[in-house]
Amino acid sequence: MKITGNMINYYFVCQRKLWLFSQGLQYEEENENVQLGKLLDTSSYKDKRKQIMLDGTINIDFLEEWKVLHEVKKSRAIEPAAIWQLRYYLYYLQEKGVPVEKGYIDYPKLRERLEVTLDEEKKNELEEIIEAIETVVTQNDAPRAEKKKICTKCAYYDYCFI
Repeated sequence: MKITGNMINYYFVCQRKLWLFSQGLQYEEENENVQLGKLLDTSSYKDKRKQIMLDGTINIDFLEEWKVLHEVKKSRAIEPAAIWQLRYYLYYLQEKGVPVEKGYIDYPKLRERLEVTLDEEKKNELEEIIEAIETVVTQNDAPRAEKKKICTKCAYYDYCFI
């Protein structure tokens, strides 16, 4: 099963969103917050090689000398999900034999940066997360909707609550 960076992120944000996304219900392109994030991504770090898609699985915002990954986010609202997404990118590249050392989550609007690494303990945890994602996406039915603070900004809000 192909596990994408989005799936890792959605696992932490909302498992119902993860399931819906995995079933081909992808409303993200129409969502205003997603569009704002893409605009921020394209307007920041213009001198870097950006949007590197590998195997249709991970989409790296930008990469420095094949050693340092960067993930651009507009806010810290779902930072734990972003951290695990970036750890997955590190894991994925290391499994492919690419000697990446670390990653950064860049917040251009906040002018902040968070360093992310992948040690053996986090790698083991990530492998458990991947197994849990496989369990969620192979269920016959979507997980129950849980109303969270972040739901009102979600592309799937209408599907879950209206």
